[in-house]
Amino acid sequence: MDFSAEDNQNSAPGDVPAGKLGGVRKGPDSQSTTKRLQTELMQLMTSPAPGVSAFPSSDGNLLSWTATIEGPDDTPYKGLTMKLSFSFPSNYPYAPPVVLFKTPIYHPNAAELWDKDPEEFQKKVTGRHQDIDDE
Repeated sequence: MDFSAEDNQNSAPGDVPAGKLGGVRKGPDSQSTTKRLQTELMQLMTSPAPGVSAFPSSDGNLLSWTATIEGPDDTPYKGLTMKLSFSFPSNYPYAPPVVLFKTPIYHPNAAELWDKDPEEFQKKVTGRHQDIDDE
């Protein structure tokens, strides 16, 4: 998926014809997976959560979704739209989807430490693993 800076508009679920919402491989769980994802999509469309959207990819593959989360007002992420991708396995909901943030997320404390002393930051990040290995 390409989430370039020019991507200012999100596609709506209605942009993909209902007949094209497929892409689930045929198998023992494929019908229940398709039905479950279609039900969840309908719930998102009829009762959307404020600041959250999710819908199948524009290619109509029901196993691949794009989502957005608006940064909450009382956080450093206010005004930021975070984009995510969901990749559902063919045996969903018995196995979880793979979820990836497509928008870089910066933690203010980590950035502050990194800017001051990158070597110290690296020690703090890997220190716990070194302590466990030394025991």
